Amino acid sequence: MRAAQVKTGCFILEGLNSFATTFYFYYLYFFMQQQFGFGDKANLVLAAFNGLDYMFAVWWGGRFAQRAGCFTALKIGFVIMIAALAVGTQLDSATGHVAVMLATTLGMGFTWPPLEALVSEGENPVRLQQSIGLYNVVWAGLGALAYFIGGAMLEKLGLKSLFVVPMAILVVQLALTIWLEREAKGASQLELVRPMAEVGRVTPCAPELVGHGDGAHGVTRPTTIRTGIPLELNPRPIARARAFLRMAWLTNPFAYIAINTLVAVMPGVAGRLGLSTTLAGFCCSVWCFARLAAFFALWFWPGWHYRFRWLLGSYLALVVSFAVILVVPSLAVLVASQLVFGVGIGLIYYSSLFYSMDVGETKAEHGGIHEAMIGLGNFAGPAVGAAALHFLPHSAHSGAAAVGGLLLCGLGGLLGIWRKTKT
Repeated sequence: MRAAQVKTGCFILEGLNSFATTFYFYYLYFFMQQQFGFGDKANLVLAAFNGLDYMFAVWWGGRFAQRAGCFTALKIGFVIMIAALAVGTQLDSATGHVAVMLATTLGMGFTWPPLEALVSEGENPVRLQQSIGLYNVVWAGLGALAYFIGGAMLEKLGLKSLFVVPMAILVVQLALTIWLEREAKGASQLELVRPMAEVGRVTPCAPELVGHGDGAHGVTRPTTIRTGIPLELNPRPIARARAFLRMAWLTNPFAYIAINTLVAVMPGVAGRLGLSTTLAGFCCSVWCFARLAAFFALWFWPGWHYRFRWLLGSYLALVVSFAVILVVPSLAVLVASQLVFGVGIGLIYYSSLFYSMDVGETKAEHGGIHEAMIGLGNFAGPAVGAAALHFLPHSAHSGAAAVGGLLLCGLGGLLGIWRKTKT
């Protein structure tokens, strides 16, 4: 099997993973609302625990993949998630389902960092833009589809489908991973990656796809052996690149502060607007498709690379649209604001992943840090929102105001890093 075909298999794994995890985690809040009467505050607390769990799971999962290999990490992650969801089909207590969620999140932490590393390894700076662009489009597209049709699936197939559907997809992923690992080991165009860690120790990450193509036409040139030296020097100054990496690692968790807060309170928003679970899936997934459109644009236009005004503009769009979505009780405004929200978070996420893969050689570990920042945001936003609703229960918009204030703190941090970079 050729290197390009193995990478295609990795993109298939990524798409399946996005559909399965988006369906489960986004509709878990609807499940908890319908089964156990969870309101906004309870769902925000649930989301905060999930984010905290994910932050540590992906950080450790990325480091594990860097040491033990990406396919090994993937297999462990899929097995953990399958087992947790299987248990979930047999439970009918809120506490039990919280435990299932935490176990599923732990397994998911072993999947995203190695997937990011597998599609990025062996790429020069030009082809890295293409690989990450395709990676973002695949996961965002399948995730948007899962959110869009997930409400209808839940209503038509029953609440147990929340566990059965992702579990079936994960079984397929596990089988595909085992097959890809075997093919990668036997392929003449694959070589075991041994990226040089910062401490100078050589550690295995994953089978590297080092057959070089011209990108647009998929023509594979003769394979070269990687020695730890970049395939092609990136023209950007390394100090500037690291500054943008820091800014991206700062803004990405704040983007997920907004995302995870919105996802957790969407059942409440849908209830206030009189939407069924099916209609909630249709109307509340608009931002996912806007993010997908942003990924397409950013994939084919690299002019945003290392341009501060684009990162700043996207963050400002995020803050304003987040507040409007939660405060203005109108379906038309909800849909329109999601378009702005999706574009803003699209550039922020793309920046974090691109700079993480562009700066440094330990891609699985950097992918783990990138995902850990997402986990930090997933924890902080819902935690602040839940605390505000607890201490100010009579203020309908206290949670939105508190999270909005937190997002403004992120804006201050972004401007602070930029000022330090320019001086």
